[in-house]
Amino acid sequence: MTLSLYYHPYSRAAGTLWALEESGVDHDLKVIDIMKGEQKGPELMAKNPMGKLPTLVDGDVVVTEAAAIALYLADRYAPGLAPALDDPQRGTYLRWSLFAPSVIEPAVMARHSGWAVREVSAGWGSFDAMLATAESAIAGKAFVLGDRFSMADVVFGGTLRFMLGFKQIEPTPVFADYVARLDARPACQRADARNAAMRKELGLQ
Repeated sequence: MTLSLYYHPYSRAAGTLWALEESGVDHDLKVIDIMKGEQKGPELMAKNPMGKLPTLVDGDVVVTEAAAIALYLADRYAPGLAPALDDPQRGTYLRWSLFAPSVIEPAVMARHSGWAVREVSAGWGSFDAMLATAESAIAGKAFVLGDRFSMADVVFGGTLRFMLGFKQIEPTPVFADYVARLDARPACQRADARNAAMRKELGLQ
């Protein structure tokens, strides 16, 4: 059965394409025009009451949230991209996969939106602590799990890749070298090309 991804190239679903390319699973794209508010239409709202992208449909299973979708794809369709449940690296894999949406994203949003938050109250701590901690995940290593690429690099690395691309964090040598390794992956390049082609098709360039 072909998976369906509710998608727009200017949404987090653009990153989900990379996860799908790495997984090698057949899928189709259901393009939702977020410029016209179609994400709040009845079709998507019935599947994801948040009315947000990405939303993945796999038979009777609906998965939302970009990190959850990527981890789901690895576990179900590309086990080589995920440590087994009894693998000691499983904890590291999950740790940094979830660090991206729960710490990196809100810390960046808070910094650039000028939110006044108390570090002890915010789950993401401080912006500087977030940066130092993110660097610690990959310092001296090729990937999050060392020499082994995993779906954690799609989630964690994809977030850093986006933030560097939009100049929301500084390209330190650790970050820049890591992202360069991700950029070189054929699946990442295929996803970038597909997103670019879709932007052109939709007249968004």
